[in-house]
Amino acid sequence: MDLNARQQEIIEEFAFFDSWMDKYQYLIDLGRELPEMAETLKTEANLVRGCQSQVWMHVTGTSEALEIQANSDAAIVSGLIALVTRLYSGAPAEAILNTSPTFVEAIGLSQHLSPTRANGLASMLDRLKQEAVRIKNGVNP
Repeated sequence: MDLNARQQEIIEEFAFFDSWMDKYQYLIDLGRELPEMAETLKTEANLVRGCQSQVWMHVTGTSEALEIQANSDAAIVSGLIALVTRLYSGAPAEAILNTSPTFVEAIGLSQHLSPTRANGLASMLDRLKQEAVRIKNGVNP
């Protein structure tokens, strides 16, 4: 599935909810479903800078398919991670670099996230793009 189709699925899921309280709860539920991240990956090197809560991101794979493991100590942030990994995990580095997360605006996250969470989401996306460049260029961490 291409990244635009993945984004459309996310947009359609959020359109189902009438209130932002329901959307926040859905984000929390998505975060609870994140796969566990090994404690050995929760390192300083994997810590995403710019997030108020602790967010760890570990990206592996090849330029044809990046695999993203990420986790947070905060419930809503974990839900944001779930959306980011759902959109980008398994995608080629070039697609990640060329596909903006338009779902953020489309579902209203840009208007309803606190400034600190919005900054954290931006930091996660920046880190993911840096990792995509690193893997595309064949640079080991």
